[in-house]
Parts: sequence; structure tokens; C-alpha cells
Amino acid sequence: MPTEKEINVNLFERLDLIERLEMIAEENDIEAVKKQLAIERRFVERKLYQQPPLINGQQ
Repeated sequence: MPTEKEINVNLFERLDLIERLEMIAEENDIEAVKKQLAIERRFVERKLYQQPPLINGQQ
């Protein structure tokens, strides 16, 4: 079960993502938004597949 701190970190990261996308969306440039989404996806995937695993060093 995640701690309150872990949950808050996750939520703050999501807020950061939303804010970055909002800044690009304000320019009404859908291609720029798509490009930023691809970048954000790579950031998330990098965290998902990091080593060692996040939970107590278990796999």
C-alpha cells in the first residue's frame, strides 16, 4: 500500500504534466501537443521500467 507521501509525489507529477501540456495547448498547435505527449510518455515509461524495482527491492 503506498504511503501518503508516495501518493502526493505521484499527484504532483501528474499536475506538472498537465501544466506542461496546458502551456503548449494554449498555442493551439496540435502537433506541438502531440510531440509533448510523446516526450511525456517516454518519461513515464522510463520510470515504469527503472531498476531496481520501486517496491522493497523485489521483482
